[in-house]
Amino acid sequence: MTAAAVDEHVRSIAENANTHQPLAPGHDRVITDRFVLWMGIRTEPAWNVVQRLRLSAGDIEPAIAQVHAILSARGRTECSWEVGSSATPAGLVEELRRRGMVDDDDPDVIGMVLHKEPPAVPGVEARPVASFEEFREANAVAFAAFGSLAPSDEARERARYEEELAAGHQRSFVALIDGRIIGAGTSTYLDRAVTLNGGSVVPEARGRRAYRALVRARWEDAAARGTPVLVTQAGRMSAPILLRAGFEEVARIHILIDRFGGETSVPGTDSP
Repeated sequence: MTAAAVDEHVRSIAENANTHQPLAPGHDRVITDRFVLWMGIRTEPAWNVVQRLRLSAGDIEPAIAQVHAILSARGRTECSWEVGSSATPAGLVEELRRRGMVDDDDPDVIGMVLHKEPPAVPGVEARPVASFEEFREANAVAFAAFGSLAPSDEARERARYEEELAAGHQRSFVALIDGRIIGAGTSTYLDRAVTLNGGSVVPEARGRRAYRALVRARWEDAAARGTPVLVTQAGRMSAPILLRAGFEEVARIHILIDRFGGETSVPGTDSP
């Protein structure tokens, strides 16, 4: 299947990921004709995302004002704007820059889709986590790979593990070499596709195909569910690997950071 033939709903998942994901506890989403605003449990820009932008030239200022009002009412003062391939109007990235927004540190992301079985990866075991202890190890790998400290609160992690099992819309996976967990990733289950998130490998094990093994394991899982379509967003490090595994580019997303300093209201706008 060519990128041009990709189902438009699947393409939208690849371009506007937070618009389609199941809401976790503490998360919220505001959907309007002009934009979707997803809000997670934290205040950083990556946890407050504006996407699926359908604006006219005259809508830009009111949309920004509305987003600021919604977030300010929740005590938040920054967010990210994800301008995808289908966003309107043309030139929206420049228009948002003119209004003070700045490029993210890694601003260019590719929405990708896989419709065919990826190659098997001998020598690397990849599978769903089998216990809470493996879940904790997977989290530690992900945090290390992304340069953060893993949470030390065991009770909080256990609650997350039990929530994942109970909700049934997300599943954690691990990659192992010689019995040691060296990679981790998650799948989120949607009606017509499975989204891949958080694929990561510890630095000392990179180059040993663990990332590709995680893709293969999650494909097998998706196929067993009857939804053999994988969707993800890739940055500069993961995109080449995913392309070699058979993923196709279906969208481009440019990420801008919007810091608005605690505005509480804007004349002429209403917050839902």
